[in-house]
Amino acid sequence: MEEPAKIFIVEDEKSIAKFLQISLTKEGFQTATERNGRRAYERIVQEKYDLVLLDVMLPEMDGMEICRKVREVSDVPIIMLTALDEVKDKVEGLDLGANDYVTKPFSLEELMARVRGTIKRYNERIREDDGRRYIVKNMILYPERCEVTVKGESVELTHKEYELLQYLVENKRNVLTRDQILQKVWGYDYMGNTNVVDVYISYLRSKIDDRFGEKYIHTTRGVGYVIRD
Repeated sequence: MEEPAKIFIVEDEKSIAKFLQISLTKEGFQTATERNGRRAYERIVQEKYDLVLLDVMLPEMDGMEICRKVREVSDVPIIMLTALDEVKDKVEGLDLGANDYVTKPFSLEELMARVRGTIKRYNERIREDDGRRYIVKNMILYPERCEVTVKGESVELTHKEYELLQYLVENKRNVLTRDQILQKVWGYDYMGNTNVVDVYISYLRSKIDDRFGEKYIHTTRGVGYVIRD
């Protein structure tokens, strides 16, 4: 039996948070709540939620800042929930990566419809993304999400590390020269250290080859690098 979706309610007004918690529980959702903005951000990035209902006006860290910081590391669905009804505030929230925006006072039926709709669209996208992937031995790359797993475990990579790894995987069994990698991943106008390719290869080997005890990235002496099955 599939577990019910877990909704994280980030709201500093106790009465509203309690109302949302009771209403969502009646609809069959699991819930968790948090009043403090900074603690809410820490919990979002450390714990697993299916959707975040995020108020804007919060102590220590406001909802806009939380949304911006969360989007640097996660694509968890976010619905902004606030008394602010200015168009610029809605635009800012959506530009920062929020999936939807509901203003107070709100219709409970409308909010529930938006919650269900947002979760459904996210799950559909995840299923579509899972269909587009690269597989090398026990490593799987999900290009739409820029995610990597090895032996079922998630591997945390920076954006540039992921770009490099995907380029190698896309050209599996083909040896790529340092110049080819530099031009593709860093661009023709890159003016930094020319050893950057070797440095980033060492980062990837540390996070993947060394960690999982299996060799993925091979060096062809005097030429470049290649990923092999």
